[in-house]
Amino acid sequence: MRHALALALLFASSAAIAQHVAVPQKPDYLPQDVVKAEPVSLAPGATPEGDVTRFLMVRSPRGAVPIAGGVAVAYLSDVTGRPQVWTIPASGGYAQQRTYGSGVAWVQPAPDGGLLYGADTDGDEREGFYWVSADGMGERTVVAKSPAYRQFGDWSSDGKRFVYASTERNNTDFDVWVADLAGGAPRRVLDATGTSYYPVAWQPGGELVILSEPRGSDANNLHLLDLKTGRARPILAPREAAEHSGMVWTPDGKGFYLAHNDGSDTHVLAYYDLASGRMRVIDNPGHDIASVALSDDGRYLAWTTIETGFRRLHVRELASGRAVALPDLPAGTLGVQAVKKGGSRFLLSVNSPTTAGEVHLWDAATGDTPVRVVGADTPGLDLSAMVAPEPVAFKARDGAPLTGLLYMPRNQAAGAKPPVYIAVHGGPSAHATPGFSPDIQYYVSRGIAVLDFNYRGSTGQGKAFAALNDREKKVDEVGDLADAVGWLRQSGRVDASRIAVGGGSYGGYLTNQALGTYPDMFVGGVSAVGVSDWVAALEGASPSLKAADKLEFGDITDPKVKAFFAKLSPINNVDKIRTPMVVLHGANDPRDPVSESDRLVSGIRANGGAVTYLRFPDEGHGITKVANRVHAYRRVAAFLEERFGMQPAGETAAR
Repeated sequence: MRHALALALLFASSAAIAQHVAVPQKPDYLPQDVVKAEPVSLAPGATPEGDVTRFLMVRSPRGAVPIAGGVAVAYLSDVTGRPQVWTIPASGGYAQQRTYGSGVAWVQPAPDGGLLYGADTDGDEREGFYWVSADGMGERTVVAKSPAYRQFGDWSSDGKRFVYASTERNNTDFDVWVADLAGGAPRRVLDATGTSYYPVAWQPGGELVILSEPRGSDANNLHLLDLKTGRARPILAPREAAEHSGMVWTPDGKGFYLAHNDGSDTHVLAYYDLASGRMRVIDNPGHDIASVALSDDGRYLAWTTIETGFRRLHVRELASGRAVALPDLPAGTLGVQAVKKGGSRFLLSVNSPTTAGEVHLWDAATGDTPVRVVGADTPGLDLSAMVAPEPVAFKARDGAPLTGLLYMPRNQAAGAKPPVYIAVHGGPSAHATPGFSPDIQYYVSRGIAVLDFNYRGSTGQGKAFAALNDREKKVDEVGDLADAVGWLRQSGRVDASRIAVGGGSYGGYLTNQALGTYPDMFVGGVSAVGVSDWVAALEGASPSLKAADKLEFGDITDPKVKAFFAKLSPINNVDKIRTPMVVLHGANDPRDPVSESDRLVSGIRANGGAVTYLRFPDEGHGITKVANRVHAYRRVAAFLEERFGMQPAGETAAR
């Protein structure tokens, strides 16, 4: 009943708004909106609490992979100002930079001892694939950049070929391609007409490749492609949509391990036998599973569970079935992957508020203390002083189980209650995680509480909760933000008269929607790369999103679906957005085009609202360059402090 009423109110109010909201027919932006970031520096003698820059300059290793059987580790770091590939010996020594161009997005170990990496142009996500030797002395293009989108898959057993997905054929569907590492023209091996296929894992010693076909943003079918025949057949395609993830072949290629939620609300760890086509359950942890890894010798199976956002490691010796004693690791996020040609060793990527990112190598057979290979570079910050979050849970007005991670400032004066920033994650198939977040830790150091919030549709809490915002149920999402405000008020721990809201991507959309739906609830809003017009966003979505969007949102070419999302769009409420905002967007964004924010900002200004617009000419769906990131969050931090009525930070940052 409540849901039907919400729909009725949405349609009625949207129709009325459409009659008088001023939205320019040709939305534009002002010259001063275009960001020209200056070089980053810190004032001598500056204190950490005086400038968000010091927090943003923490350099954490990202996307780490073991190379040469675990002799070294490759990872991404933006210590130069933009992401680059670095390598470091596992035995200790100095890290060395291996790439020097722009747009580096990921790195994979090449079986010949070199490295394969992907790079786009200023965030446009149209990647080329490049090889660089382990010593950095040789480099070549393997698959040149083009207007196509691509996604790396896996290597053949002999290391001479790799499989990937690409929209090269029609710029819409992700087909399956194979490329030779030595060079030559890649060949298309499977067309994905009207859908998309993403190669996941290549069978050891064989020519079979596991393919993932999206069924919405948090479900997929699995197919098996035979590269000898070019034919694919479905192997796991249940009637009710389910997620299948973490597929890892056994060394003999007779089957693979995976996590799935077919017939279960949360993930089950299972083994799929190729000959019989049957699965058997390995473990039912009662939690969603984030990652699965099998040691290269096939002896140890590792997986991580998601428990209130934190990752918990599990390792089992397969022959005996015994649980392996685990190393003592910081509580936070945790990624696990096997070391190729590394026996029973695993690479562990750990991130927490007090570590800010570390990479360890650990041998499950010996159980020895993990060897830390690389950690974060912290410019004058005492990470032990960072605040760890407190998991919180409360009910929405309709009973939906809402959760989040609450960061409370330390050393508050007796009786003082801090203002609150509600951080809204993107996705929506994502959830709050307790890793090191530079902006959150800065806000907390300045006496601002932060609720990293999981609204309905967030992952990590089971399949039923993730489905609560599908299609027409999306009208209920924005009410979760109002319920979060109500819970914060009732907690008595914060100043509920000073609450701001902000997020990126889908979180940017919900921020836009909340400020128009509840004009007097928040004192400020921060929207990054967010949707303002759902029809335009869905019609113009990048190929990687369109297949999932059709299942989660509906077919935007259907008149009823189009009418629904036209009325759900925040652009309808620009005349109600009286709360001052900061809006950020990259001009090269292929997911939510920058026109989404152009139009929102133009509409707010046309209706007399106050908005600061940061339009980055050299970014995409996010801010990757350090100078741009510092410029953005200096402005955002100053905005929030002003909206909360706080005294400016004592330090004047050097520009």
